[in-house]
Amino acid sequence: MNLAEYASYDALGLAELVAKKHVSPKELAQTAVAAKEKIDPAVRAVVELYVDRIEGLDAKTLGEGPFRGVPLLIKDVFGHEKGRKIEFGSRLCAGMTGEANSHLCDLLKASGVNILGRSAAPEYSMAATTESAMFGNTSNPWRQGYSAGGSTGGGQAAVTCGIVPIAHGSDIGGSIRIPASWCGGVGLKPSRMRVSSGPMADEGGWGYSMNFVQTKTVRDAAAMLDCLAIPQPGDPFIIPKPEEPYAALAKKPPPKLKIGIVLDELVGIKVDPEVARAVEAAGEALAGMGHMVEWASADMGGADTLAAMFGIFFFGFDARLDGYAKRSGRTVGPDTLEPVILSVYDWSKSITPAHFIADCGVANLARRKLGAFYCKYDIWLSPTTSRVAEPWGRYNLSRQFGAWSEVLEELFKAPCQFTLPHNIMGTPAMSLPLAMHSTGVPIGVQIAAKPAAEHLLLQLAGALEEAMPWKARVPPLHVSRV
Repeated sequence: MNLAEYASYDALGLAELVAKKHVSPKELAQTAVAAKEKIDPAVRAVVELYVDRIEGLDAKTLGEGPFRGVPLLIKDVFGHEKGRKIEFGSRLCAGMTGEANSHLCDLLKASGVNILGRSAAPEYSMAATTESAMFGNTSNPWRQGYSAGGSTGGGQAAVTCGIVPIAHGSDIGGSIRIPASWCGGVGLKPSRMRVSSGPMADEGGWGYSMNFVQTKTVRDAAAMLDCLAIPQPGDPFIIPKPEEPYAALAKKPPPKLKIGIVLDELVGIKVDPEVARAVEAAGEALAGMGHMVEWASADMGGADTLAAMFGIFFFGFDARLDGYAKRSGRTVGPDTLEPVILSVYDWSKSITPAHFIADCGVANLARRKLGAFYCKYDIWLSPTTSRVAEPWGRYNLSRQFGAWSEVLEELFKAPCQFTLPHNIMGTPAMSLPLAMHSTGVPIGVQIAAKPAAEHLLLQLAGALEEAMPWKARVPPLHVSRV
């Protein structure tokens, strides 16, 4: 199998070749390594490969799920696997290894994927770009030196440039959807507690963070949701699932839906006109399918809510890093943390329990305001991000700021304006690569739905994938081109 042929398949396509014995899991692993060696010097999406799962791969160890033999990268911030490195993109944690398997890791293995290595992520997953003092900068495959997004930029860039067809991602404020938007992939953030965070955590990020995957196609996302949406012992609560598998439901047309287009400046950031036009075009396509589409409005409480959310996210962050320092034998400081993270570490010490509870109150109020949207509409249609990918340096963690408010203003407002609301609500949201920008990078359009309604998103996404296809688009930094 040559690299162009390999990269032309999605994950299920490669799994079908394995099932028919046209190619072996070991051959796919070897091809993924060849793809990495060819393109990754320019993209820098991969931080480690597991040698024992390439030349030394024993196919008998692979799960029997629908993705059997397909190479996958795990993000360097979660998905812990016992004995494997988990460094959080941080020099403070260099060499640290997982002490036990996460449920996510076990479920991924059961799906049949071959976890081939780790993808790059910004320090502690706390940036909308994947630029790192530890591992360097991950490039957008569409434009060298432009951000691949964050925090799952390494995973999505690896998928887009053809190294692997699927990669693990996580999302606390947009970290699956932002890279999908900027690199031109499919990024689904499932509903709260759809995918277990155990056993290390009760709920990721106080319930605001979710794990899933970065893909090229809607069908891969649907099939993997069937594999990962399996409640685990001790999970704090279980949310309803449809009776049919997601993979089957995704093949069916959606019912007629009421769709609201949201282009409000939710935290005061203007939307790029080309991005706005891409959303309008998607709305026109959906209206042409018979859905009711109209302009709508949403309210999350503005920039004050954004500030409160980061007060929640970083409550106890200092204790977390102190624990890592104890494990690694290193000291928290400028030699082990990037400037923004060091300032967050210092700032987090000032977040008292009273402040945390007050911020939770702000988040609750924002959730109620945002939730009112679904009293009128079935689907939220908006940009994924207000702006498209920009050159390295705009959103990275090495910048110096005088105050935490400047960090919020400069690094998070624009990328997270339309993604964060769905983390606040705990509702499913999905970025689709429906257009291209005049700067040569993709435009992501976001669809979102009520809690536990991933099936509607997958059906609607499938209809858009057919009506506004993206498969034929191949970036300049791709294994078939370089």
